[in-house]
Amino acid sequence: MPQESLRELLARVHERLSASGGSLDAESRQLLGTVMRDIERALAPGAAALAGGAHAPRLESLAVKFEAGHPGLAEAVRELIDALVKAGI
Repeated sequence: MPQESLRELLARVHERLSASGGSLDAESRQLLGTVMRDIERALAPGAAALAGGAHAPRLESLAVKFEAGHPGLAEAVRELIDALVKAGI
């Protein structure tokens, strides 16, 4: 998957995260933010790739947690997981 598509998915997750306002618990917001920054660093020019699928379990756990209260965010996170796994990140 091209990096542009991954960046678009990251942007969609950021957008949905912002739309959720303050309704996410602090731990979830912090974990999602950490994972997102790690992925953004891996996509930076000249960056070493992350271990294939390293973030998928953490992201899937967050998607499950968001499913009831934030279905749009859960969907965006799952799309990101799929794209990262396909890209080997």
